[in-house]
Amino acid sequence: MRLKISKVEVIPIRVGLSRIYRGSYYQMSRRCTLITRLYTEDGIVGEAYNADADEEQAEIASIINRELSSIVVGMDALNPLQCWEAMFRITYDELRNRWYAMQAIACIDTAIWDAVGKVSGMPLYRLWGGYTNRMPVIAIGGYYSESISDIEKEIEKYCQLGVLGVKFKIGGRSPKEDAERLKRAVSVAPSGFRFMVDANQGYTLDEALEFVKLTSDFVQLEWFEEPCIWVHDNWLRAFRYKSGVPTVAGQMEYSSSGIRRLIESESIDISNFDASWGGGPSEWLKVAGMALTFGIGLAHHEEPHLAAHLLASHPMSKYVEVFDPERDPIFWNMIENLPQITDGYIALPDGPGLGWKLDETFITKYRADI
Repeated sequence: MRLKISKVEVIPIRVGLSRIYRGSYYQMSRRCTLITRLYTEDGIVGEAYNADADEEQAEIASIINRELSSIVVGMDALNPLQCWEAMFRITYDELRNRWYAMQAIACIDTAIWDAVGKVSGMPLYRLWGGYTNRMPVIAIGGYYSESISDIEKEIEKYCQLGVLGVKFKIGGRSPKEDAERLKRAVSVAPSGFRFMVDANQGYTLDEALEFVKLTSDFVQLEWFEEPCIWVHDNWLRAFRYKSGVPTVAGQMEYSSSGIRRLIESESIDISNFDASWGGGPSEWLKVAGMALTFGIGLAHHEEPHLAAHLLASHPMSKYVEVFDPERDPIFWNMIENLPQITDGYIALPDGPGLGWKLDETFITKYRADI
């Protein structure tokens, strides 16, 4: 059997957010994505949405339309790794940001795997290993606001959403100020609510260690994500050994070789490599193999619609991450058959491929002109 690719279509989506969300040294006012549809001569359509792109949205879409489409059209979607290797050649251009190229590859690679799942009649989490059919869920939150009292309302919102815990944003203030913010969140959370923190590379090594010391008497952190600024690779390893807190990094890597370096340098306990930023499921599955070999945990930087399948396929996986509906109106409103979070878990769809049905009315309304 052969599943010949005949056409690739890209649809940019851009949704304005109700407020500006501020992390350590960045801010977001829109939620964006690219819908990729991969058509085959047999009538199977592989569909995906990924590449959490904003200003770079037009560049990534252009790479797909002008370069990758001509590479994969005529190829067999049932050979996803062969397609991936053919596309990977576009990253050899050293004068272009390779991160853009890897996001573009991820769009098509995800759609190819969706097509493979549809032909096989299997959801992708089963095709990739089928370790479990449901995943524990945490929220991403703790964004900086004008009033510290907003933290209480936020924790209440996450409890209503039904998640098991929150990955709390820090790194944009002093360790003392961030510790007070986290303490406020812990004080209003129910017993058993789990806390992770994410500095988004905002602290120096000393600041990250100070934060751990300041919070150790009122919370046991499940992990500390991206504690230190990016220019000193050795700080990540030093933090891991000095703090005793499980250390997470990898979302800013865009290849499995980048994660390999983090593992070899003993810098991480958990990888949060993002398939949508780093070449797609084909590349993420390489990371998953390394994680099992080296005893490294697996997370995934946001993108729950794809991350749920990837993480559910593997025994080393931790949590699926979601934003609240205001922060991610695409996930909560564009997927028609999205299951509710029940007892802190989300069920994987039973349909073949990714199994999500996208709302065409939403797509039409928020289609961007780029």
